[in-house]
Amino acid sequence: MSDKDTKEKGKKKKTKAKGDVAATEPTLDKPAKEDAPAKQADAATEASDDAVGVAPAAQASAPQIGIQSQYVKDLSFENPGAPGSLVGSTEPPDIQVNVEVQARALQTDSYEVALHITASGKNGDTTLFMLDLTYGAVCRVVGVPKDSIQPVLLVECPRLLFPFARRVLSDATRDGGFPPLMLNPIDFLSLYRQQQQSQSAAADKPAANA
Repeated sequence: MSDKDTKEKGKKKKTKAKGDVAATEPTLDKPAKEDAPAKQADAATEASDDAVGVAPAAQASAPQIGIQSQYVKDLSFENPGAPGSLVGSTEPPDIQVNVEVQARALQTDSYEVALHITASGKNGDTTLFMLDLTYGAVCRVVGVPKDSIQPVLLVECPRLLFPFARRVLSDATRDGGFPPLMLNPIDFLSLYRQQQQSQSAAADKPAANA
């Protein structure tokens, strides 16, 4: 074996030793495994790209119900017996409340939902106050099956509106000189079922007469 071959083998061994040191002893300039974060970043980017491809489809299929605007559409408060009805009586008035829910289409995926609430307070045969409120909202309903839109409009949307309508009633009766009228929570699902039964009964009457 010549001296030249011996030197070349020595160089190869020396180069290999340097590679081992670089893999096990990181320097301040180039830390060991610096390629690993890049690979992780690439994997994260690929995962993010995959997620971006899936998210729009998932969001499009998820039902969305939102209130775009809400408002007092009509408000009437009558206080016919004032000021005599506001003094001298210690008995709480007899309160009668009636609630109706109405809905109509405005444009694609947009509907107006209105709570119509009437309330009256009486002391015997004497009417103390009469209140009539229509509280409305523009509701956006997306991704809901057609056969489920009506229950959403007449049950879920009124649930969202009720606290605001109740506050209007409370303020109106208080400003009229009476204790604030605080309505109990309303079971809009039961109200919807009653409405469906009434409509079904009304539809059956002509058939029965025929």
